[in-house]
Amino acid sequence: MKKKRYALVGTGGRARMFYKAVAETYKDTSELVAFCDLSQTRMDYTNKVLKEECGHAPVPTYNYTDFEKMIDETRPDTVIVTTVDRTHHDFIIRAMDKGCDAITEKPMTTDEKKAQAILDAIKRTGKDLRVTFNYRYAPTNTKVRELIMDDVIGEVFSVHFEWLLNTQHGADYYRRWHRNKINSGGLLVHKSTHHFDLVNFWLGARPETVFAFGELNFYGKHNAERRGVDKFYYRSHGSDAAKGDPFAIDMEKNEGLKSLYLDAEGDSGYLRDRSVFGDDISIEDTMGVLVKYNTNAILTYSLNSYMPWEGYNVYINGSKGRIEYRVTESSYINAGGEPGVEGAYTGSSIVVQPMFGKPYEVTVERKKGGHGGGDVVMLEDIFGNPKPDKFRRAAGVVEGCASIITGIAANKSIAGGQAIRVKDLLDY
Repeated sequence: MKKKRYALVGTGGRARMFYKAVAETYKDTSELVAFCDLSQTRMDYTNKVLKEECGHAPVPTYNYTDFEKMIDETRPDTVIVTTVDRTHHDFIIRAMDKGCDAITEKPMTTDEKKAQAILDAIKRTGKDLRVTFNYRYAPTNTKVRELIMDDVIGEVFSVHFEWLLNTQHGADYYRRWHRNKINSGGLLVHKSTHHFDLVNFWLGARPETVFAFGELNFYGKHNAERRGVDKFYYRSHGSDAAKGDPFAIDMEKNEGLKSLYLDAEGDSGYLRDRSVFGDDISIEDTMGVLVKYNTNAILTYSLNSYMPWEGYNVYINGSKGRIEYRVTESSYINAGGEPGVEGAYTGSSIVVQPMFGKPYEVTVERKKGGHGGGDVVMLEDIFGNPKPDKFRRAAGVVEGCASIITGIAANKSIAGGQAIRVKDLLDY
């Protein structure tokens, strides 16, 4: 059987899960043919990991300016995109125009114009796009979908969804490129894309109208000054002021952070350890969103990124009862540890409250691994031999659009103080 050929663009922290799956777990049916990045240092380290951890020979490396040359010379069937969010659309479209399918990390892209460009490229080329919504595959999230599909709580009328990012994981978004909204779309696009996708997935619904508020209340220099802080620094590395600060990270002491970022500063120009109390942060840390869906269901959603614990609370109200769902997750720093710890569950419960009857807990076998055990299941669905899936967890461009458009509309609502109609932004 002919192996499917994959090239990967963007060799930062998000890349490892994908290239290890291709080179190691699914090596009998898949072949890794190239890396592409702006940093040769980063690609060299990735090839080192490939050789030492996967037993795979190093693959050719290409600067991001030679993206088309990479495709011409290595002939991938599919390009995996794990770059900075604002560039996803560019590599997806260029890959398709060269005859390749694409797999992209979430979010699919960061605004409605880029999303429309992706839709146009798919229509023009006939190529395929997969969006990697791994939370769909977590057994507990799939169980919530199953309960709703089985009419356990009847017609769903409302959802309350609260996501908490703690002061380790949550703070990390304010050190990195994510702190600039032009790069990430803010957390309502970059992070909440997972959460809005889950609601779409659970309800089988699409967002119609969005209203939101958002503020930068905790991170940022002006907020720290307001709380009486008077000791600041630009970045952690080499700073005496950062010593002892619980919001600082030490890249020297972590192989992944040092090799991918600190050692690569010379040819990437990227500083991974900026102070979370800097004065150029343009994303929010406190967000509230109200969404009306095409099923008439209503979502009330909140995201706060300075919490004492990590996880989420979901309450789903229907015509026959209510689902109460709670998850606690392990905390982590991206690329700073074992990938399987990222979003791994430390506790979860699903309780069904019938309208007339006693509450009962639904037991679900917990899986090991990142994102509630969803990573392993998703990778099998993408690279393995997936079985027919009644839950329809595989996500493509429509699901990618439906997720990000909620966050994009929320950003516009925050900026303009008005409710935003999704159909005025994007027709997908």
